[in-house]
Amino acid sequence: MAVSAKADMSVEHSAGKGMGYLETIAALPSLAMSKPRDQKLATVLAFAGTVTLPGLHKFYVGQRGWGVAYLLFIWTGIPQVASAIEGVWYLSQNQAEFDHNFNSGLLPESTSNPTIPADPARVSALAQALRQLDSLRQEGLISEYEFEQKRRQLLE
Repeated sequence: MAVSAKADMSVEHSAGKGMGYLETIAALPSLAMSKPRDQKLATVLAFAGTVTLPGLHKFYVGQRGWGVAYLLFIWTGIPQVASAIEGVWYLSQNQAEFDHNFNSGLLPESTSNPTIPADPARVSALAQALRQLDSLRQEGLISEYEFEQKRRQLLE
């Protein structure tokens, strides 16, 4: 009876937190991946991989498969060289490039480029010109290539 009471208490304890221990451990990788990655830390981990354990930076940036491959081939020396190259690559990227490569979907959309309201008269004129251009293409008066050139010119 004492054993079942102890088991019930552990179940209640884990249920009170919302997750059991196994569920918490299983959720750790996804929790870690929900935060934006830091470029400096990724660079330090990549350079550290040249002298210590290569591939840690791959786990950090969310590329677990590559991280495992680095660990499997540690005996060849290739992961150490690749870590050094990737460390230089991380350094050469600006923050926007790094975010695009490794933080897409994790950062809120930037509001630095607000959309400029379009002039309704200009939009309708552009739509009309594209319709006329499309009708010329459908009638065979212009080629597909000419249509695409003119369309791009209008949209610029």
